[in-house]
Amino acid sequence: MNRILFLLVCLLSFTQVSFAQNNNPNAAEFKFVEEKHDFGNIPEGPEVQYDFTFTNVGKEPLIIQDCKASCGCTIPEWSRAPVVPGQKGKISVKYDTKDRVGSFTKSIYIASNAKSKEKRYEIIITGNVSAANAKDTPAKGNAPAKH
Repeated sequence: MNRILFLLVCLLSFTQVSFAQNNNPNAAEFKFVEEKHDFGNIPEGPEVQYDFTFTNVGKEPLIIQDCKASCGCTIPEWSRAPVVPGQKGKISVKYDTKDRVGSFTKSIYIASNAKSKEKRYEIIITGNVSAANAKDTPAKGNAPAKH
């Protein structure tokens, strides 16, 4: 019984601390130039990249703890240094188009100390990968033709 009561008190305490952090009027806060980027039509093969730039419009340093993409074909990179109030930062997102013909929508989830209505912040990339020119690229599994 004591164990259950202890766990309940710990859970309630954790909930209160988490709730208090989200309501901190001085907390760091993201202001992205763009939260969704559309690459449009891009050719299959090369890696494409977009830099999501943001400003910390809060009153405390913004610390990004982690960025995770919704799949392995998307790679986010960010500075581990705190972004002080008023300073700009960026999250670079690379997308590998090789063997990924068709439209795509990928999410990048950001864990940070910034104010957010959600547990984590989300930015998105979209686009459409067009198949490489058939006469320039051999079909998958075939060697180039010899003339």
